Amino acid sequence: SACEKGFEWQVALALFASMGQAVAKPNTITYSSAIRACMRGAAWQLALSFFLAMGQAAVEPNTITFNSAIGACQKAASLTQALSL
Repeated sequence: SACEKGFEWQVALALFASMGQAVAKPNTITYSSAIRACMRGAAWQLALSFFLAMGQAAVEPNTITFNSAIGACQKAASLTQALSL
């Protein structure tokens, strides 16, 4: 969340990636933070990749997750992608 607020989306993604090597497993909050960081960094395709990965990891999205993914699509002017969520 701090990385997202500081527009440090690359750092946020590096931290997320390192979770696989740690005991902690990604959850709704960490996925949402990564998606939001990507949205703020205009990396909308990466944001959607994280959103899709949540389903594969059986992690349930919440309202924040959906809002962040839709916001990423909005920044890319991709209404079709947003509606498919």
